Amino acid sequence: MAQYISIEEFSKIDLRVGKVISAERIPKTKRLIKLIVDLGAEKRQIIAGLGEWYSPEYFVGKYVIVVANLKPKKIHGIESQGMILAADAPEKPVILTVAEEVPVGTKVR
Repeated sequence: MAQYISIEEFSKIDLRVGKVISAERIPKTKRLIKLIVDLGAEKRQIIAGLGEWYSPEYFVGKYVIVVANLKPKKIHGIESQGMILAADAPEKPVILTVAEEVPVGTKVR
């Protein structure tokens, strides 16, 4: 069973709609892709471990959901400034996106 959190705890997570403007595989890795995501007020570099299932080209132009207030972390020496969300489906992760275009930077709640 899932562990519950309060609405106050959930409200600490800053989820935003972002648009992937570029993506490239990180050399010498099988899974890592470097994404540049437009969040409206800024562009973020996000490292995603999804290269086993998706090509970099798949991401370009996609609207994705970003955890915008995740503490930056270095992955293979490259700073990741957020996280894109994916459903943990049985066959492969499925990237979460929006059903309709919305302005980049729109808050998800």
